[in-house]
Amino acid sequence: MKITARSKIHEVIEVVSSALEESGITAVLVGGACATVYSGGAYTSEDLDLIIQSTPGQPALDEAMASIGFSRKQAQYFHAKSDFFVEFPRGPLAIGQDVRIKPVRVKVGRSRILALSATDSCRDRLAAFFHWNDRESLDVAVAIAVRQRVKLSAIRAWSAAENSVEKYEVFRRELARAREAKGSRGRAQ
Repeated sequence: MKITARSKIHEVIEVVSSALEESGITAVLVGGACATVYSGGAYTSEDLDLIIQSTPGQPALDEAMASIGFSRKQAQYFHAKSDFFVEFPRGPLAIGQDVRIKPVRVKVGRSRILALSATDSCRDRLAAFFHWNDRESLDVAVAIAVRQRVKLSAIRAWSAAENSVEKYEVFRRELARAREAKGSRGRAQ
């Protein structure tokens, strides 16, 4: 598969993840692109963030990305035919203060890529709401939790550790509203 001007973010995720894996680079999809996968398209990121878990070195990373048409400009990789760009934020793999993150394999297209779990992707979006009051991130967290099985007890415990129980309750109320609205639409059809 090649990246074209028509490639959707899921296709770019698949191509980039496959190229990295073929080059022996272990990287975990995080951030908005991960949320795009789990939200069922309710949210679409403009970039891919991957946290590298191996030690490839810059030349190996540049070579892997060049093999699929990306070139590096400072800390970002751009493709001439795609509006999506790729970043490799510095690790460790963490959500707020929690560094005990275990990536999972998620089906994207025909591939199974390393990514945050649905629960961790939801927590990742909630972290932006908790710490920066980002309402869009709250909406994305709700969209993930409506479409995926997430461990609410784990999210609540993490929220307490982040000193954000009040904002967790905002999330729970918004989630209950969204689930009810989804149920109402399902009954009306």
